[in-house]
Amino acid sequence: MKTIRLSLLALICVTAQAAQATPLISLSQTPLVMRLSKDEFRIAFGINGEQCAPNGCHGLIRYRVDWRTEGGVTRSELKQVDFAVSPQSGRSITVDRQYFDTAEGAHTTEILKVSVDAITCFADADPRTP
Repeated sequence: MKTIRLSLLALICVTAQAAQATPLISLSQTPLVMRLSKDEFRIAFGINGEQCAPNGCHGLIRYRVDWRTEGGVTRSELKQVDFAVSPQSGRSITVDRQYFDTAEGAHTTEILKVSVDAITCFADADPRTP
């Protein structure tokens, strides 16, 4: 019985998202990069989720980070972080902790660019539904 409910919920979410002209969530600004040490960073994503009301939503943000060591070695990595927007709030934030270096803590690295590749979002079930 639970499998049927989850499948039906998934179908409803997909149908509802396809029918909407606007996505359930969007980013409130470009990702914010905070340096914590030579090679450790926090990357914060502000999320607008007004369309998630009244039940909230959750999903994944897939993003790409281009970075460079002080020696000039450049790399690009694909990362992902999950998020959730609660039913009581139209906004949220998610923060990802990352280390970028070619040799553990040996270099001071620089983040060149953070770009979002994809955002997946799923509407949460109504908690009052059995």
